[in-house]
Amino acid sequence: MVNSDKKVLVFGTFDIFHKGHINFLKQAKKYGDFLAIVVARDKTVEKVKGNLPRNKEKVRLENIKKSGLADRVLLGGLGDKYVIIKKIKPDVICIGYDQNAYVDNLKDKLIAFGLKNVKIKKLKPFKSDIYKSSKLKKSIKG
Repeated sequence: MVNSDKKVLVFGTFDIFHKGHINFLKQAKKYGDFLAIVVARDKTVEKVKGNLPRNKEKVRLENIKKSGLADRVLLGGLGDKYVIIKKIKPDVICIGYDQNAYVDNLKDKLIAFGLKNVKIKKLKPFKSDIYKSSKLKKSIKG
């Protein structure tokens, strides 16, 4: 990777990988040359959402890798949730339209890390009445 590449970073659970996720990742790719995707750990998902994801973290990680949309896919940290941001030093962080965990003080955290030029972009939903993991899970339960 050349240092001049503009790095984009996204975070997500990506439990049931669907067209809404694909659209989200394609939107994020438009903001740079290198897309890094952080897949939330099972324990983090349980803490944030109150229940474990349907698919284990390694399955979710592999599903993202298979999509071919990312330049790098990695699991999130179990401790400091911001260590990956410090390590990757993105130019842009793209946030899902419904993403709330760890985003409240994100700009302040970035400044504290010396990353004051990082842009934060909230992306648009894609048919969220259909392609939303919580709705898809309900329809799959049968």
